[in-house]
Amino acid sequence: MLRFLVRRTLGALVILLIVSMITYALFFAIPADPARLYCGKVCTPENLALIKHDMGFDHAWPVQYWNWLSTIFTGGTFNGVHCGAPCFGYSFDKKELVGGILLDRFPTTLSLTVGSAVVFLVIGIGTGMLAAHKQGKAADKIASSFSLLASSMQIYVAGPLALWALCYSTDLLELPTYVPFTQDPLGWAGGLLVPWIVLSLIWTANYTRMTRSSMVEQLSEDYVRTARAKGMSGTSVFMRYAWRGAMGTIVTVFGIDLGVLLGGAIITETTFSLHGLGELAIHSFRDSDLSLLVGVTVVAATLIVFFNIVVDAAYALIDPRIRLA
Repeated sequence: MLRFLVRRTLGALVILLIVSMITYALFFAIPADPARLYCGKVCTPENLALIKHDMGFDHAWPVQYWNWLSTIFTGGTFNGVHCGAPCFGYSFDKKELVGGILLDRFPTTLSLTVGSAVVFLVIGIGTGMLAAHKQGKAADKIASSFSLLASSMQIYVAGPLALWALCYSTDLLELPTYVPFTQDPLGWAGGLLVPWIVLSLIWTANYTRMTRSSMVEQLSEDYVRTARAKGMSGTSVFMRYAWRGAMGTIVTVFGIDLGVLLGGAIITETTFSLHGLGELAIHSFRDSDLSLLVGVTVVAATLIVFFNIVVDAAYALIDPRIRLA
């Protein structure tokens, strides 16, 4: 198991290196000059050259990329501000260290993503198991109808509708806001409940259908019929064998969905005016803030890779054959 985790971690580091390199290359492919934006309307060639030198844009992009990469491990000084290792650079637009900005925004996105994942896993898998157990009955038909309706919704439509129905018209829930968990756990959950519901809506529907179909497939397998023939009760067979067999598919898909979920968090933050990494990514791209854009991309990629390693480890525990793959 240790060798499996080490192999996955080394692969993850290579992926992060490639992602940061591609982000750098793509940034320099777009027709924009960040130095000219900072230079203002009255911009002389001398001032422009000086700003490019201060921002490090007077080198080719591979050299800039190498400088950025080495600064992570050695630290640096930007605009008179010292940045200790690990240092992700300096945002000339916000006049702050990138690491400090990311640390400030990261808890909002992490709370939104993890909270939504917990909601759709619990409700989606639970509803799917119930539908499989009551196959062909009223509960199964209600769950199937709900999943069909929910999967057709979009965040930018469901968000305003949820705000109107749950906050403005009925005052059932608080308006979305982010309160640090360490400061007020109840306020943290109450302020993010509506975004969690909206972000998890589509995934709940997908996991309901996936769990139901996986469970139904497992219930028709020979080993399940054998267990029943030996006298095991339907509930025991359902919970002891069919559930475990269906988990492999669910865990695999969950690892892939985490990346999509993080993308959905960007739209959700914008819909509910939450100041997370998604909103920061949009602003950094709009303002041509390369240091901040690369920082957000690397953090987002690290989250996806980390969650995938956790999912791979869980899958390897469920099915030991995966460790040899």
